[in-house]
Amino acid sequence: MQTILLIDEMRYGMAELASMRNLVAALFRLEKSQSPREIREVLGYLIDWLKAPEQQSLRRAFTVMLGRVLLPRKVPGQTIPELNNLQEVDAMLAETVQEWTQQWKQEGRQEGRQEGRLEGEAYFLLRLLTRRFGPLPEWVSERVNNADQSLLELWSDRVLDAEILKEIFE
Repeated sequence: MQTILLIDEMRYGMAELASMRNLVAALFRLEKSQSPREIREVLGYLIDWLKAPEQQSLRRAFTVMLGRVLLPRKVPGQTIPELNNLQEVDAMLAETVQEWTQQWKQEGRQEGRQEGRLEGEAYFLLRLLTRRFGPLPEWVSERVNNADQSLLELWSDRVLDAEILKEIFE
């Protein structure tokens, strides 16, 4: 009969895993990492711990796991080159972290601008409706605040022609 050891990865915090200094803890830290900096920190330990010639298969296993499983999951949409060793993983991360960070910041800014525009259009439409029809029922605010761009534009176009509030939302 074979015995299997089950370890609950989620029970361990990053600080506790870092203090363990073993390959299983390193694997868990890689899985839980939130930034390329955290991945590179663990990589530094792995490079040091797995430098003996007899650990070649472990080095290769970690390299493959990082290049084919972990990094594609951590940085979706990015092309991960074929990596031959842990040093290449570390070098690739060092070179591309700044590029990825800039890309993520740009994407975040674009999302923020879009959300800001949408919120601004909803706010402006609510102001127009209040000015035109007086105090608004709660359902109007809910619909406007949950509307997408095209609905907000449609409803805004109807403000000038509608005689009653309900005509705008029909």
